[in-house]
Amino acid sequence: MRIVDVCAFYSPQGGGVKTYIEQKLQLGPQLGHEIVILAPGDKAGVVERGPGARIVTLPSPRFPLDRKYWYFDDEAALHLALDLLKPDFVEASSPWRSPSMVARWQSPVPRALVMHADPLSAYAYRWFEPMFSRELIDRRFETFWEHLRELGQSFDRVVCASRELKDRLEDGGVANTVLHPMGVEEGLFSKDRRDAQVRRRLLELCDLPESATLLIGVGRLSAEKRWPMVVDAVMAASHDHPIGLVILGDGNKRSRIVKGIFGNPHIRMLAPERDRVRFATILASADALIHGCEAETFCLAAAEARASGIPVIVPDRGGAADHAADGAGITYAAGNAEAAADAILRLIDGPPLPLDNVPPSETMRGHFAKLFADYAALADRRKAPA
Repeated sequence: MRIVDVCAFYSPQGGGVKTYIEQKLQLGPQLGHEIVILAPGDKAGVVERGPGARIVTLPSPRFPLDRKYWYFDDEAALHLALDLLKPDFVEASSPWRSPSMVARWQSPVPRALVMHADPLSAYAYRWFEPMFSRELIDRRFETFWEHLRELGQSFDRVVCASRELKDRLEDGGVANTVLHPMGVEEGLFSKDRRDAQVRRRLLELCDLPESATLLIGVGRLSAEKRWPMVVDAVMAASHDHPIGLVILGDGNKRSRIVKGIFGNPHIRMLAPERDRVRFATILASADALIHGCEAETFCLAAAEARASGIPVIVPDRGGAADHAADGAGITYAAGNAEAAADAILRLIDGPPLPLDNVPPSETMRGHFAKLFADYAALADRRKAPA
């Protein structure tokens, strides 16, 4: 099949969606499919990524709140691009405006909405849940729920990578929801990459000895990731144990996070590690990954940590929570720094987690094989005579 992904979240400068897209471009052709990423950009262009893989960009404005991203604003141009690409299957990778544009494309081609974002958790619940119940918030955001329900009727699949998101959308009346958990890059993440020297250097960077606990945080430095809460939790837990925290990330909230660290020498912020082997080595060499965001649709960082043989300390809501299952980590009440600090101490003081018995993580190859098989079945049914 020729699969066209209308991907409003793609940015060459990185992020979880970019990691996912890179794997799709590599593995799709290996699985017998042609992959085209149709993304907004500064200008029209085509980037060939090998046989059966390319990125096509449409001229689009920059997103004002984060200049690393663009957004589709010309529905006619988007429809024309789809007409010219002649896909066998279409994906839309944003729950905002672009899937409505894709839904209105006049074609019998089957299509799926891939939930790479959970706006209700990232914004509405995060902003208002301390004051109001989730049920009341949902009622106040009924317009957005109506939008999601309309998309569920317009698309053959609404693909969710976490069980909580799938169940919540289904309970909210969104049709055609399915669970397709993502995976990790094959052959890259392993406990065998653990390096005592790397661990020692990172702890030295945190002005701590080898006997201290080394936590790592990975992700974009944005409000929904709740890094200030993570910092507060680590500082509180450090009253009982020496703990170093290394955060790998970049984003528009960096200065605020730095301010909240108050010059604490045991917490360091580093740029994202673009070398994937070095990153996998750093991850395996930590004692645990800590994450603060309950709005993850999958949480690739937690999946990679689980595959690296280290425990995860994650919120009890959102995609990150799935990766603490089977004894692979500890969850805490989402958005609560005190609960997160307690989870850190439970990990340090409690009995060792049964990490050797944790089932292996799904690979990206396995994820795409199952996802594309689902798409192929839909396409075959669409072609079958009535």
